[in-house]
Amino acid sequence: MNTSQQYDTIISKCEDIFTKKTKDYGTAWRILRTSSLTDQIFIKAQRIRTLEENGFSKVGEGIEDEFIGIINYCVMAIIQLELADDKNLELETEIAKNLYKKYFLEAKSLMEKKNHDYGEAWRDMRVSSFTDLILMKLLRVKQIEDNEGETIMSEGIDANYYDMINYAVFALIQMSEEVNN
Repeated sequence: MNTSQQYDTIISKCEDIFTKKTKDYGTAWRILRTSSLTDQIFIKAQRIRTLEENGFSKVGEGIEDEFIGIINYCVMAIIQLELADDKNLELETEIAKNLYKKYFLEAKSLMEKKNHDYGEAWRDMRVSSFTDLILMKLLRVKQIEDNEGETIMSEGIDANYYDMINYAVFALIQMSEEVNN
């Protein structure tokens, strides 16, 4: 399977979870500020790092579930950035799903461009490095949020969310390849 197909497999799984949770809970997450979504992503990334270092979980959910959570929270955060002025908290499931697809496809497009330029260097990285990169991006996002979204030379918050999506997808692809080997 090539990278694009593997990416699509991850998208399908994440979107399925997002859609089912949207049907269960609606879009209650719309009440969250992007900074709160950033903190949710941070909690998940920190848990992954703890699980990587300790080697086991007492809760039952594993690293894969947490990477999926990171992906879905990042997409929610990007949606929140777009709908910042929209006070309507409840989105119809189909609208939420369409926005989800839109931003996941933008993340995939970014991945394809970077993959071309970097020659799929991520395939030689460790899953733990993706965890660390996500944590670093989160610290950057928190700093940008503390600066009220202003940057002098750096990419904005949304670019960091897109990178975190792609790092999490790469980690899930590598984990699936380890299982299949």
